[in-house]
Amino acid sequence: MANALVWFRNDLRLDDQPALRAALDAGQVPVCVYIHAPDEEDPWRPGAASDAWRHRSLAALDADLRARGSRLRIFSGPSLEVLGSIAAACDAEAVYWTRRYEPAIERRDAQIKRSLREQGLRVESFNGALLFEPWTLATKQGGPYRVFTPFWRAALADWRAPAPWNAPASLPDLDGDPDGIPLPALRLAPGRGWDALFWEHWTPGEAGAREALEVFCDGALHGYREQRERPDRVGTSRLSPHLHFGEIAPWRVVAALEAHRRAGTGAEIDAFIRQLGWREFAWHLLHYFPATPAHNFNPRFDAFAWARPEQRLLDAWRHGRTGVPIVDAGMRELWQTGWMHNRVRMVVGSWLCKHMRQHWREGARWFHETLVDADLANNTLGWQWVAGTGADAAPYFRVFNPVIQAQKFDPDGRYIARWLPELAPLPPPIRHAPWRDAARVRSAAPGYPLQPMVDLARGREAALAAYRAMGEGD
Repeated sequence: MANALVWFRNDLRLDDQPALRAALDAGQVPVCVYIHAPDEEDPWRPGAASDAWRHRSLAALDADLRARGSRLRIFSGPSLEVLGSIAAACDAEAVYWTRRYEPAIERRDAQIKRSLREQGLRVESFNGALLFEPWTLATKQGGPYRVFTPFWRAALADWRAPAPWNAPASLPDLDGDPDGIPLPALRLAPGRGWDALFWEHWTPGEAGAREALEVFCDGALHGYREQRERPDRVGTSRLSPHLHFGEIAPWRVVAALEAHRRAGTGAEIDAFIRQLGWREFAWHLLHYFPATPAHNFNPRFDAFAWARPEQRLLDAWRHGRTGVPIVDAGMRELWQTGWMHNRVRMVVGSWLCKHMRQHWREGARWFHETLVDADLANNTLGWQWVAGTGADAAPYFRVFNPVIQAQKFDPDGRYIARWLPELAPLPPPIRHAPWRDAARVRSAAPGYPLQPMVDLARGREAALAAYRAMGEGD
């Protein structure tokens, strides 16, 4: 049998793996490889939380391959050079991979494809991550969509989800070299174990993704439309990191949901699939507007008077010391689990960009470093949305009041009490706004700030004044 390289990247699964399937369909032995080359992803190389997850996901993938008679060969170095070397060493005639859509990776992969083909190799890439690749949808004028609703309407009209495909129970393997290097040599796992608490909440790998999907379908899917906004309840799928690392295909998620469609669940399923649509929209925007991870989508905001960065204030925000409990709870959830509820992401983002008037890039960078689901596209869309600078964004003058948000979505203060245990002895009204009874807080939680770092009313007015001044400068 001929040999083919199957280059794994952010597609760490065997089911619904089009690169693996291409090798098998061609009658080739799939030589499964992973290449560690984070510098090729600059300026958005993976963050520390992503690395910690990837270490465990790669280990899970290797175990899954070995259970089928194959294995994962791990390498480090320039991707093109390593691929060429491996192909020569094992006499491969083809290289297959699934596509990625980050701007730096798209440019790199196009160059790698050209170079390997010039070397006489068959090179093919496939969609393994999206329901709709960015270039498959366009407006009537032929351009990209900038607003979600017409994008999603067009996407649904073009709906052609592929059927799920299960990997075979056994796989052929190449005897002998190249062996690669051991996984620990990549140094993805943190040496000091700061991620230890993550794994009380997550199981990286394809089996963990399938379990999360099953748990969602049997539980939180029922009542999803209302419960997904409540951080004090388990109301979301928690599939985002599994989708980020490609441990499950989005069309398998859709197929599982559709299998549960019956009276009373249709609206819940449609609501969740719409959330998958936002993920698709994010990659659509990033593909067509590759500068947006660092620059305002709306250039009008280039004139906005952001406050001068203050490390002391940024550190307080990052580590949950702002004095605003719903904000601090979210930032501590992020630090301890590598994840944050989406409603709370909007609240902490609004606090940073509007009450603190810090540039959204400060938040995007921190999330990229600390989230286990740190998609460049989703992270960019989310931060520009909450800052009011992006496509289909919330208007800048929409300033979340964090107390009202907490009262509405965490009415009993259970979410706050979980992540700020020092406030748990206090009744919900004081958990939501501790400054209303500073003496009581001083007694029950002496280490917690007695006042918000920014006065809510003054911070809101300063943000709106800056917004009005920007308009006057047009």
